[in-house]
Amino acid sequence: MIGGIQRMKYIFANLKRFDIPKEMDGTNGLAPVNKWGSCLTKQIRETMNQYGDQAEIAVFYPEAYLLQAAEAKGAEDKWMIGVQGVYRKDTERGGNFGAFTTNRTAKSVKSMGCEYVLIGHCEERMDKAGILAEAGVVDPGAVNRILNEEISCAVKAGLSVLYCVGETEEEQDRWQEVIGQQLDVGLGQVELSRVAVAYEPLWAIGPGKPVPDADYITKVAKFIKSRTGGCPVIYGGGLKEENARMLAEIPCVDGGLIGLTKFSGDIGFYPEGFAVIVEKYLGEGKGEDKGEGERV
Repeated sequence: MIGGIQRMKYIFANLKRFDIPKEMDGTNGLAPVNKWGSCLTKQIRETMNQYGDQAEIAVFYPEAYLLQAAEAKGAEDKWMIGVQGVYRKDTERGGNFGAFTTNRTAKSVKSMGCEYVLIGHCEERMDKAGILAEAGVVDPGAVNRILNEEISCAVKAGLSVLYCVGETEEEQDRWQEVIGQQLDVGLGQVELSRVAVAYEPLWAIGPGKPVPDADYITKVAKFIKSRTGGCPVIYGGGLKEENARMLAEIPCVDGGLIGLTKFSGDIGFYPEGFAVIVEKYLGEGKGEDKGEGERV
């Protein structure tokens, strides 16, 4: 788990809604829906176990497949199961016993076998901002305060957190202010030993968008580390085959978040693509010190 002073790389994969079958307008051609979670786990197990001593690896599953993945995961497997978000409240002894209909709490997914949670992903931020706007509230700080409650619940339940931050194209000229607030408010009063931060440059995500270079990523990663006292920084703009080696060579970047392994044609997540990306990022120079730096 995250915590202590160590040299470590982190590989995360967000499986979005790749469980939805193609006949229902989704992208799933991997396996029948009732076997999707366990099938994917088996197909990428070899890669995850091969690099399990070199990197902390977690996969964020759609909630319906958490139990399948947990059942397929063996005691010897060197990777962790993650969930794509949790609610901002939870059960409490002598208090709420579980009256959270439609909401997924941190303790509920912990009981299913989860060890990680993804919080603050740009899609989650947009959803929360949209709901607030519908109620007439235009306050970026409100989204961060809600995410802070989620993070607090996750850490209290014993989950490790990958917290996403990042600026839009309109916010680029004041990125320090925007990301600084996301960090200060979102992580306020949180025990940071269980937190890694993913940098999502929203202006660079999607086909045809400009790609941030190593210098830009470096300055943002250094800012995040200085603001958080050294939390691991993950590149969340998409760890891909094309940028894996570049990211691996940035000393202050500790890992990456794989979102898609194929963004054209049959869009989706492909196990063979996962293996290639991890190999590109971790395979070359295995065992060498690439200067990741110490963290607290």
